[in-house]
Amino acid sequence: MSDKTPQIDDMSKRSREVFQRVVEGYLETGAPVGSRTLTRTLSESVSAATVRNVMQDLEYLGLVGSPHVSAGRVPTQLGLRMFVDGILEMGDLGAEDRQKIDQTMGEKDTDVTALLDRVGSALSGVTHGASLVLTPKHEAPIKHIDFVSLSRERALVVLVFADGHVENRLFTPPPGQTPSSMREAANFLNAIAEGHTLSELDGIITREIAARRQEIDALAAELVESGAAIWENKGESTERLIVRGRGNLLTDNESEADLERIRTLFDDLEAKRDIAQFLELADDADGVRIFIGSENKLFSLSGSSLVVSPYMNADQKIIGAVGVIGPTRLNYGRIVPIVNYTAQLVGKMIADRS
Repeated sequence: MSDKTPQIDDMSKRSREVFQRVVEGYLETGAPVGSRTLTRTLSESVSAATVRNVMQDLEYLGLVGSPHVSAGRVPTQLGLRMFVDGILEMGDLGAEDRQKIDQTMGEKDTDVTALLDRVGSALSGVTHGASLVLTPKHEAPIKHIDFVSLSRERALVVLVFADGHVENRLFTPPPGQTPSSMREAANFLNAIAEGHTLSELDGIITREIAARRQEIDALAAELVESGAAIWENKGESTERLIVRGRGNLLTDNESEADLERIRTLFDDLEAKRDIAQFLELADDADGVRIFIGSENKLFSLSGSSLVVSPYMNADQKIIGAVGVIGPTRLNYGRIVPIVNYTAQLVGKMIADRS
């Protein structure tokens, strides 16, 4: 492989066309593309031997590889990245795809999570991949907080919001907690929390504990800090990530290696790991981002690709993300506008409701 990463502009017209045909053939069929097939599709008449020489050059550059002896070529991760960045032309969102996504917004559902669940199902159905939808944290002002002891090692923090929404979150309390320390912790929080959102409360708690250390028992202070960690931890609520359409990742002709990779991906999706990182993938992004293969470690992506876009609230703050995960031979030109449109639609829905 060359020490220098190859660039599309450095390639000859013939090399670029052969490379493009190899990638497009692979994305369409998932199979290696051979020289004889290419001679029938190239714009100029060339021999299979000439095409083989070009593909050898592309292989030397690390853009294509040969999965089997005497087989055709498939694009490498580097080749797919070059294709996506330099050659891929995005299609327009089809009317049928748009209609299926729009239909999810038709019901006047007061539960945002239920609506986003429908969005995830529609996105999975339209793209034939697995969809990922990260729901926003509840950002209404807090009305009341309470702690409930379930056992020595389990407790519940009950969050009541001003809009009537209630959340119950399990956590492991610091050792030695008593009914009185739990009451004191709840009283302390309720004195400072009302009217603030969870995001605002984190900094307030830190300041108030430091300023009023003498007024709060050490056990209660520890419980307050422990409870705050539960609701402010960026990866705290595994139910915030909605996964739909995992079965779409399986086909009838998967190799044993592919099946093992998909099983690992299923395990990660089931465990819903690295939820905060999923949002960070889209954070600070200008629209849709594409991650190919091992470009990031989220959800054991080796051999898979993720197309992801953030969505924003009325204040243009990123509060969630939508994405599609599938094999590296995703139809990027079709899926990117679908993900982009879905993210914009979800953002508008969230903004309108607020």
